[in-house]
Amino acid sequence: MNKTVLAIGILITAALVAVFFLVMGKDPGHIDSPLIGRPAPTFTLRAVGSGQPLNLEQLRGKPVVINFWATWCMPCYQEHPVLVQNARMLGDNVQFVGVVFNDTEDKIQQFLNARGSAYPTVIDEAGKTAIAYGVGGVPETFFVDKAGKIVAKYEGPMDGDTLQSYVAKVMQ
Repeated sequence: MNKTVLAIGILITAALVAVFFLVMGKDPGHIDSPLIGRPAPTFTLRAVGSGQPLNLEQLRGKPVVINFWATWCMPCYQEHPVLVQNARMLGDNVQFVGVVFNDTEDKIQQFLNARGSAYPTVIDEAGKTAIAYGVGGVPETFFVDKAGKIVAKYEGPMDGDTLQSYVAKVMQ
């Protein structure tokens, strides 16, 4: 056997084993948001029900939890009561905002009427806000500090403890 071929084979095998160990345990579907540590993309969207515009800039000065969701999303049904309960519990200390995209206002209003609400829900009709935030699926939640900087992002439905731990990050 040629020593050069053997050496190259060992190097390639070692490199593959090293890569395997580096990525082992990481979720292949999760990609860290490049927005973490940067100002949250601003938006002005129409509130479901009232039609009143809500501008993210209006919320500066307090932490904001921005939850992207949709009525056709089953995990969103699971997460919704957790968000509502925590929004009520935290009151004026943290502003929650629901951003719904790829959905109709009628369905959103029916969802909110049946399941309750404690914070503004806005509709992203063109999906531009979801694109600006790099939303890959729903639910996805962004945690913005009082200065308007994204501190964290969570993908998937949250339970109460998870939500509280992320809210604590923006209240510091």
